Amino acid sequence: MMPSPKNRLLNKILLGLLVFVLSLGLLFGLFIWRVHLPTPTIDASKRLQDYKRERIGPDHYAIGPNWLKKNEYGVWEMYLEGAPYERGLIYGILAKELMEKQEVAFVDQINELIPNSGFLQVLKGFVAWFNKDIYKYVPQENLDEIYGVSQSFSDRFDYIGPKYYRILNYHAAHDIGHALTDLNMVGCTSFSVNNALSADSSLLVGRNFDFYMGDAFAEDKLLVFVKPDKGYGFASYAWAGLTGVVSGMNEKGLAVTLNASKSDIPYGAKDPISLLAREILQYAANIEEAVAIAQKRETFVSESLLVASAQDNKTVIIEKSPSKMGVYDTSDDLLVCANHYQSETFRRDSANIQNIRSSDSNYRFKRMQELLDGSVPIDVEKATHILRDKNGLNDEFIGYGNPKALNQLIAHHSIVFKPTQHTFWVSSSPYQLGAYLAYDLKKVFSKAEGELLDNSLTVPSDPFLNQEAFKQYEENKATRHKINRLANMGVAFELSPEEQRQFIDQNPNSFLTYLALGDYFYAKKQFSEAEKFYSHALNYETSSANETATIREKILACKEKL
Repeated sequence: MMPSPKNRLLNKILLGLLVFVLSLGLLFGLFIWRVHLPTPTIDASKRLQDYKRERIGPDHYAIGPNWLKKNEYGVWEMYLEGAPYERGLIYGILAKELMEKQEVAFVDQINELIPNSGFLQVLKGFVAWFNKDIYKYVPQENLDEIYGVSQSFSDRFDYIGPKYYRILNYHAAHDIGHALTDLNMVGCTSFSVNNALSADSSLLVGRNFDFYMGDAFAEDKLLVFVKPDKGYGFASYAWAGLTGVVSGMNEKGLAVTLNASKSDIPYGAKDPISLLAREILQYAANIEEAVAIAQKRETFVSESLLVASAQDNKTVIIEKSPSKMGVYDTSDDLLVCANHYQSETFRRDSANIQNIRSSDSNYRFKRMQELLDGSVPIDVEKATHILRDKNGLNDEFIGYGNPKALNQLIAHHSIVFKPTQHTFWVSSSPYQLGAYLAYDLKKVFSKAEGELLDNSLTVPSDPFLNQEAFKQYEENKATRHKINRLANMGVAFELSPEEQRQFIDQNPNSFLTYLALGDYFYAKKQFSEAEKFYSHALNYETSSANETATIREKILACKEKL
């Protein structure tokens, strides 16, 4: 008996659904297989449970010759030695709580930047696919060390992914964020002076690392001294869980800092830029060796690596993009680096030209030159004064927190290097306002224990830290944060008329204040008020042509709503 037309149609639908489900399952299985990161083959004799940390005192722990402690300024110091996987295991055990705190802060900030849970799941899948081959580009030594660190990662975020998978992806988070979205999280500025421009005629480098992932993320800074089984000992200043380098110097007096630049859209992950900087510190004694290492590695973002060398008694900028590399080498004793390229390789590059025109990079570049020209010869104290500068060109006050200022009051850290003396100064919280703490790498690697901080060379904290203006700025920033949560996440927040006036009085010369009030009223669907504040923001120095265009778009959106 033949099935009826109705039954035949039902059978076709069921067959179609079955094929669809099987195809979906196959595609999902293929996806999982492709994004699975193989774990490194490690020495089975080294196990997590074989290492026990000893509590030496308050905030002070040790495992054999390796240790972690918090100094009197609230900066965590760590000393590590040994082979990669063993180093990683010990790192993780010593800094377990610090790493968990950093991951909490990082995940919380991502949830604020991308509040839509559905989109977060899509993004998670995208990142997994994008990074599926990342391990092929990362040196094995780094993979082994990262795998060791990952053994002590928290279980609470296993829903995001396995521990090793997470930490390897975190090493590429900076690269992905800045390459794909150009989020304003990285706006660093650095400089180098030498010979007659330096107070003692020796090489001096200063840098601000304006990487912002929320205040909680920057609370616990970690200064790591690494004495590896291969290569040179080095120091790196960043946060717990990062084995790469954003600011550091090795025992040969080679200093490296990172400055992001405008990137083309990448199609897959390569070697994270912080791991390239780490490789240079560990294996390069001079500029020639640093350039050779940078040349052989493929990266997926555009980045400037400022490299200062005691051996060469000079500084260059290695400018790298996914497709090409240039070296900016000048005979001048002054070198300034912001977030655009200067070498012949990129001088006519369209993305670089557009970046100079539309971002805040060129403005900060000119402000740095202006301050250096008016301060030579430069010593460490003058360098910190310049790095803390909050004004615009010609000393114009452009409001606190403006991205055009060298000191945007968001820096994760600031640092000054004296490569020929093997000494450096790191800022303590908050931002670059706290004291700059002095360390001598020769002393560190000669004893690797006891007191490493040289208090006799400490640069005092910025007097601004104790002024009412700073307190007012912090309150203004906290309110802006609440407005962002209202606008982006729908988190309830109310400002009375009196509170609005207070908010303006706390930072009245900043376009950010009026932009925030525009966002507040737009979220409240009070479009006439929103348009008024957006328009008022344009009366002040905005951070860039891009920002001005964005504000104008918001004004048009208000008019359309009205």
